[in-house]
Amino acid sequence: MSISNITVYMPSVLTLVGIPGLESVQCWIGIPFCAIYLIAMIGNSLLLIIIKSEHSLHEPLYIFLGMLGATDIALASSIMPKMLGIFWFNVPEIYFDSCLLQMWFIHTFQVIESGILVAMALDRYVAICYPLRHASIFNHQLVIQIGTMVVLRAAILVAPCLVLIKCRFQFYHTTVISHSYCEHMAIVKLAAANVQVNKIYGLFVAFTVAGFDLTFITLSYIQIFITVFRLPQKEARFKAFNTCIAHICVFLQFYLLAFFSFFTHRFGSHIPPYIHILFSSIYLLVPPFLNPLVYGAKTTQIRIHVVKMFCS
Repeated sequence: MSISNITVYMPSVLTLVGIPGLESVQCWIGIPFCAIYLIAMIGNSLLLIIIKSEHSLHEPLYIFLGMLGATDIALASSIMPKMLGIFWFNVPEIYFDSCLLQMWFIHTFQVIESGILVAMALDRYVAICYPLRHASIFNHQLVIQIGTMVVLRAAILVAPCLVLIKCRFQFYHTTVISHSYCEHMAIVKLAAANVQVNKIYGLFVAFTVAGFDLTFITLSYIQIFITVFRLPQKEARFKAFNTCIAHICVFLQFYLLAFFSFFTHRFGSHIPPYIHILFSSIYLLVPPFLNPLVYGAKTTQIRIHVVKMFCS
């Protein structure tokens, strides 16, 4: 690695600051973060065990829920070990290629999670609007195809972000990343080159995924609500609406946190950096933490099996 007065050529190691401005209290911040991570791991693992072991839960809704749990485990595990290493053990260094790999994992799992939420909305749409055809439409083959498409879409969309950084940038202003994990724009801002292409592609991916997925989910639930309110029996309306509450809660918390994190990172120049980093970290940790709690509390079948498991 050759270093000039201004730039660093092809750095092999980068340094993650953690939370800029809160370095002195990072060891304390790590405690609630670690607790959230452990609860997320236990909750999602329990969810996966129940769905796998109970044959009555081998239905599209619960298969998608299992995929969501597996994605949450992978997403949280891709950031928390390194983050806790920074907070507790003062190990901020990370290899450049490892940093790019972490960035790819994080953003890929985010896009996968968004795609799974779309699949779950589609499942609820068919189940409520076309109940007699749900079993024939949502067979296991279609579920596997949807799952494969969700994963491939995420991998293909995020991969160019990694390639553009690796191939376009050779010189960097600094090797210090003012973040607690390797995020796309945090790495791009280090480059001593024109980063416009990287910024535009990052925005393209964000708006393509969020635009399509949010539009699809919104239209699905508009149709669901229209169908539900047309049901003649009040009890049937309540039951149908109750099955959607957990999904709506998960959609709202995922996309609201995503948009807040996205826009503050790019346009909130007046917001202190530690607010950016805290909310970015919370955005990645809260969905894996909340999803099993929301579905465990609001889904009767899962709640019954959790109680049975602990009682036995």
